Amino acid sequence: MRLFKPVWILAAGTAWLLSAAFTPVLAGKTLDAIKQRDQVVCGVNTSLAGFGAADSQGKWAGLDVDMCRAVASAVLGSADKVRYVPLSAPQRFTALQSGEVDVLSRNTTFTLTRDASLGLHQTAVTFYDGQGFMVPAKANIKSAKQLKGATVCVQSGTTTEKNLTDFSRANKLDIKPVVFEKLDATNAAYFSGRCKAYTTDASGLASIRSREAKNPQDHVILPELISKEPLGPMVRRGDDEWLAIVKWVVYGLIESEEVGITSANVEKLKADSADPVVQRLLGKTEDTGKLLGLDREWLARAVAQVGNYGEIFERNVGEKTPLALKRGPNALWTQGGLQYAIPIR
Repeated sequence: MRLFKPVWILAAGTAWLLSAAFTPVLAGKTLDAIKQRDQVVCGVNTSLAGFGAADSQGKWAGLDVDMCRAVASAVLGSADKVRYVPLSAPQRFTALQSGEVDVLSRNTTFTLTRDASLGLHQTAVTFYDGQGFMVPAKANIKSAKQLKGATVCVQSGTTTEKNLTDFSRANKLDIKPVVFEKLDATNAAYFSGRCKAYTTDASGLASIRSREAKNPQDHVILPELISKEPLGPMVRRGDDEWLAIVKWVVYGLIESEEVGITSANVEKLKADSADPVVQRLLGKTEDTGKLLGLDREWLARAVAQVGNYGEIFERNVGEKTPLALKRGPNALWTQGGLQYAIPIR
């Protein structure tokens, strides 16, 4: 026998679903704590030029730092309301798990183990990278497969260490890792000649070469990438509201670049643009902020104060910086890259 539900039941169910979909979320415990202290606490690298490093006046800058600044501007109204906690690789997850920091934005690779077993959540990829090798130019090494039996400097507590072991075993290279807990010690060992090569994310090698080498041209980053290293912010499990905020701030910065919203034109577009996507992103026609526990101008404010994803990339690590990195896989999907924002709608 075929059963039919009364129309009024179906209508009531549909209305309930629609109302639930557009009900403002309640602030999570992390957001409550942030608003109470009027500050986002951000875990960053101890010093990695282009991603997270402090100058002589103690001012922090870098791509990872800018992600924290964007979150602060969206949540608290000012990109300056951030306290930075420099963390070594072994310290970083404990600091996030314990609540010492609200968000970890420290060139951290997303992996299954980290996502599923550390009590942490991955958010969105802010930099697609891969592990590479740096060698002295005078060594005349052209390929990582020429490193048979070589000593290689590597930092402990990273995916880099395991990748190096896997690469050595797979290619029967018998590479001898020289392992250090701290980045400064790893850098010092390589530049003093203790290791024949240095391995970490290729972006990290470019940063280290530009900042630490007496003459950057004396060191070559080999062409091979031996791993996938999708990097991005992480947050604690158990606070879905905070996870959503950090994730959607990143997506918002990427989508802003897609539609041409920049720090220079955001106010003009807010006033004059007839593009429905631009109007929605800038809070002119829809209040997407209420779905995140924020106000309607959360994204407009982040772009105005920090810039869209492309601006952040070019300012910190792009071709006109000492790192001189091409967009490559970090170009927008419309330009042959991998950066593809889940739409804000």
